[in-house]
Amino acid sequence: MTANDRPQVTRKGHEHGNTGQSGGLKLMTGVGPQHTSASKIWFGKASNPPGFRSLPHHHGEAETGAYVLSGRARVYFGKDFQEYVDLSEGDFMFVPPYIPHLEVNMSTTEELWWLACRTPENIVVNLPDVEDSSLAGYRRA
Repeated sequence: MTANDRPQVTRKGHEHGNTGQSGGLKLMTGVGPQHTSASKIWFGKASNPPGFRSLPHHHGEAETGAYVLSGRARVYFGKDFQEYVDLSEGDFMFVPPYIPHLEVNMSTTEELWWLACRTPENIVVNLPDVEDSSLAGYRRA
């Protein structure tokens, strides 16, 4: 048997941590080419500490699906990141390819946990940073 003809399991605590990052985001790969035979999908989890925000970024050609496991998130996008959507536990989100955005943990006391998947892989293209004060309603811990 080869890796391509059987399920591959990544055990809790053994996720691959050497992934594309955005401003200190803690991102772990559960399924991806880093340590499985996956070639057309990336699936992982992210943890955002209280008050955290990512750098502005996009995911190139990748389509991204996300699910909020716990916490409250805000994703800024649009011209000068003036538009946003809010998400909380149980919400799903789709981010089309090449859309500049940044995500924040809206709580200054609770951690935010996400699940995310991308196809074809975990592409992260960081963009120039913006001032915290330009993000409506955002404040650090």
